[in-house]
Amino acid sequence: MNKQPKAFTLVEILIVVVILGILASIVVPQFASATSDSQKTAMADQVGKLRRVLGMYYVRNGNAWPNVTAGDGTWGELVAPGAGYMRTPPVNVWTGGPNAKKIVLNSVPDTVYHTDYGWVFDPATGDLWAAGFDGYDQPLPRP
Repeated sequence: MNKQPKAFTLVEILIVVVILGILASIVVPQFASATSDSQKTAMADQVGKLRRVLGMYYVRNGNAWPNVTAGDGTWGELVAPGAGYMRTPPVNVWTGGPNAKKIVLNSVPDTVYHTDYGWVFDPATGDLWAAGFDGYDQPLPRP
């Protein structure tokens, strides 16, 4: 008796492919939102650290805020060699792109999402906000 080798039929293979497609369509959107959630969490952590650094600087320097100027990562004395506050300018991962280190001087946080700059600093009060976040540190919707 000549036995044929066992193999999957075309129908069985198609059923497996369809099932895998359905599972992928369920799982992939969850991974996309996980990236967004991790960026929000990273920004909350980053803003908290920056505010603590600003507070430390304020106390150590006779109740004066650092000389932060508008521009690309110009955090003044906070990133100066030997200052001990920050090694590198912070990056806003929520806005991302080439302007993620850029600072603007303003007395209010953002009201709409954009990618023109990464940070908002008020030199009069020492208030700091991440671009793309509101005054309550909640992310603004991306377009």
